[in-house]
Parts: sequence; C-alpha cells; structure tokens
Amino acid sequence: MVFLGGDLLPSGLFAFSSRPDTSADFFKNVIEKGFHDLKKKLGKNYPEVFLILGNDDGKSEEKDFIKAQESGLWHYIHGNKFTIGNFAVYGYAYVPPTPFQLKDWERYDVSRYVCPNCVPIEEGSFSHPVDRKKIQFETIQKDLEKLAQNDDLSRSIFLFHSPPHETYLDRAALDGKMIDHVPLDVHIGSIAIKRFIEERHPKLTLHGHVHESTSITGHWKQKIGKTIALNAAHNGPELALIRFDPEDPEKATRELVSH
Repeated sequence: MVFLGGDLLPSGLFAFSSRPDTSADFFKNVIEKGFHDLKKKLGKNYPEVFLILGNDDGKSEEKDFIKAQESGLWHYIHGNKFTIGNFAVYGYAYVPPTPFQLKDWERYDVSRYVCPNCVPIEEGSFSHPVDRKKIQFETIQKDLEKLAQNDDLSRSIFLFHSPPHETYLDRAALDGKMIDHVPLDVHIGSIAIKRFIEERHPKLTLHGHVHESTSITGHWKQKIGKTIALNAAHNGPELALIRFDPEDPEKATRELVSH
C-alpha cells in the first residue's frame, strides 16, 4: 500500500512561474501520466494507492482525481472508508483555518474560533462554488463523527492532512510572533483530530500539513494513547518517505529520498 497525504499539486504561485520545465497541466502530464507509466511497468506488483488532497491543492481539480480511479490508479478516499484485508482505511483532508486565502480544504475545528493570524473561512477564496453561510457551521469534529460513526477502529488507518493539535507533529515556526500584542500558538494542528484519536483509538494515523514540524521538534512519530501517529511532511527538497508495517506501526522508519 502507498499513502499520499495531500499537497500533491503545485501551490498557487505555480501559475506565476516562468520556468520552462513546468507543466501547464500538472495533474494530467505529471501525476496521472506518472502513475499510468508506473502501473504499466509494475503490472501485478502495482500497489494499492490511497490519496487525499491538502490545503495547498485546489478542490476544483478533485473531480480529476476521482475520475482517475476508474483506471485503477488509486483510491481517492477523502470522506470515505475502504476495506483492504482486515484493515479499514479512512481519509480526511480538511485542516483548521489558516492565514492563507485559499479555503477549499479548510474547516472550523470544534467551533468558529479563529487564531489571531488566520483568515475566517467564509472570508477567503474558493476554486469552486460554496455556500458561505453553510460553511460557517461545519466543523472537523462533526465530519469525523459522521465518517467513523460507531465503527470499531482498532484495526483502522486514518489518512489525515492535518496533524493533531499540541503534539510533536503540528509545530509551526511561529516562535515569538504576535498579532496585536497576542502571541501566536506555535501548534496549528486540529483539536478535533486530537480528541478523536484520544477517544476512538484508531490503530494508526497518518498526517502532513505542517512541513517544518519535524525539523523543529526532531520527531515525526508520536504515540497518543493506543494510537501511533506519523507525520511525513517535510520542508526540504527531498521526499520524506515513511515505511511501516500496519501490524506494528511503532517500528516505522523514515528516510529522505533525493531526486
């Protein structure tokens, strides 16, 4: 199995790039073609691929990822559950409000509270039509209750984009920064996801979003109650690759792969 936890597309700045080696249609010419080529090369050894998008990805391109499932390239699992063997895989892409304008993959966390440096979701920009009144009352907490329902999560893998709040995995480089004399919280993960892990005890959770966290804390893995949480986000030029056995995720390893 291969898990991709979001931020798969070039950021909004990509549109302003003048580099001659960038692709005008990154999804089609890089991602989809790359996986097609890999599937042809590997044949029966091609893995089960699970993916979600992240807050740097435009939701307007979500339809392309969903359609590509028809070719057997991957399973797009945001808001969905997929059973493989005796494991259940769940996906969830939303993150709490950020300072950025693109709000496609942002949700209020447990309430409509917004940190001093962040932009309220309904005041941001979207790449697709939204009901700005409705989104004011949607939360990550409610979404997770709906996604997991009353399932037994003892053999579950959750692919999140956001890390859990106040852990080694959600540490942002906001030290000493203030807005209107109010110090900013250096932990920018989801309170709802943290509570969900503590209360429902999934076997394994996978995270991203806070790219600099590991370089600040020195940790990419944390045990929360019975759950092992892993963060593959990275702020360098390499690919951060985490390998794990779902039967024993505590022994996971991490390596940085250069081009």
